[in-house]
Amino acid sequence: VQLQASGGGLVQAGGSLTLSCAASGSPFGSYTKSWYRQAPGKQRELVAIISSIGNTNYANSVKGRVTISRDNAKNTVYLQMSSLKPEDTAVYYCRYYSGLSYYQNGANRYQYDYWGQGTQVTVSS
Repeated sequence: VQLQASGGGLVQAGGSLTLSCAASGSPFGSYTKSWYRQAPGKQRELVAIISSIGNTNYANSVKGRVTISRDNAKNTVYLQMSSLKPEDTAVYYCRYYSGLSYYQNGANRYQYDYWGQGTQVTVSS
């Protein structure tokens, strides 16, 4: 299983970017898909999540500016970002997960748990 994230780049404040994360391997329609980000010197944080039935949730810091969507036929999840701010600068990671959950090393983990390699988003002021 491989997750390939793409779409990051350098953008001016107020601009837009759309990130993509394509999964190879088995169909992932039943998986929860999400985007996280990690800024320099900070912990990784959840940005947006879309459940297997399409329910979405967003971090307060991005609500109204970000939309997560998926294309199950393409095994791909998207993150549309607009009105970008310098504080959105981070490496963005996609995550697909499913199955039983457990707590380990300070984080929730899942029986089937896959991460993409990250894509850099830099927002200049």
